[in-house]
Amino acid sequence: MTELVSLKKIWDQGTHNAFTDLIHFGDRWLCTFREARDHGSPDGTIRVIESTDGEHWSSAASLAEPAKDLRDPKISVMPDGQLFLLMGASTYSNEGHYLTRSPRVAFSDDGRSWTPPTRVLAEDHWLWRVTWDDGIGYAVSKLGEGSHPRRGLLYRTRDGLEWEWMAEFHLPNDTWTASETTLRILPNSEMVALIRPDWIGVSAPPYTDWRFTQTKSPLGGPNFIQLPDGRLLGSGRVRNAVGLPETVLGRLTQTSFDPFFSLPSGGDNSYAGMVWHDDLLWMSYYSTHESKTSIYLAKIRLDT
Repeated sequence: MTELVSLKKIWDQGTHNAFTDLIHFGDRWLCTFREARDHGSPDGTIRVIESTDGEHWSSAASLAEPAKDLRDPKISVMPDGQLFLLMGASTYSNEGHYLTRSPRVAFSDDGRSWTPPTRVLAEDHWLWRVTWDDGIGYAVSKLGEGSHPRRGLLYRTRDGLEWEWMAEFHLPNDTWTASETTLRILPNSEMVALIRPDWIGVSAPPYTDWRFTQTKSPLGGPNFIQLPDGRLLGSGRVRNAVGLPETVLGRLTQTSFDPFFSLPSGGDNSYAGMVWHDDLLWMSYYSTHESKTSIYLAKIRLDT
């Protein structure tokens, strides 16, 4: 039986706190997210908080860029041991209308001092999450001009600054193209992609030929990890039986995503970071079920 061992609100100091990621680095936990006026406001900055025990958290860093909305930060460790922060930077008109976006990257040795956000790729790209394997980082850019439907383009990098195009995701249903995507590489070298809104992709090296399966229901903020026993466990935002959004865990295969556990959540929510540590799933996410949009940390014991 899946058990929620603990749940703690770990940050609510911004007006709107959202879009998380989580990592265990050395002897510390690092959680990153966006602070802004609201979900779609043009004033986003990135916060990194730290903790040695997962209970007591403090601010480690804040990243900002003039006239840019920084959002959706994803934190990882590069092959050389550096911390790597990948985020989107959106541009708005003086009247507050969305214009364009492009990815930003930053580097750190300790999670406290970061290089200034640096643009990579061209305008209208958005690299969403990077996965490192054998010295190479892989990420999918959701490319779209303005608010038009997005193309999914697979890229790779060795240094986080120079990105090489590999393939385009040609999904079977053209009514909605690829959006937020998390990639993982399995022990057999196959790459699996969990794609918003409702697709799973699988490819063998060199990752240029993909097959796709549509899932039962749309999923926002997709993330997944492989557990030590080989199971794939995914998370994201779905609508429950009465149509309300909630953050869930689901069993993931190469052809299906089946939610089985709901976390305390509601309203504007989801976008989880997932780490397997000390035989528990540690999961950061944001939610508005306690009125203010805040950052939460859950520890979950899974059935065996």
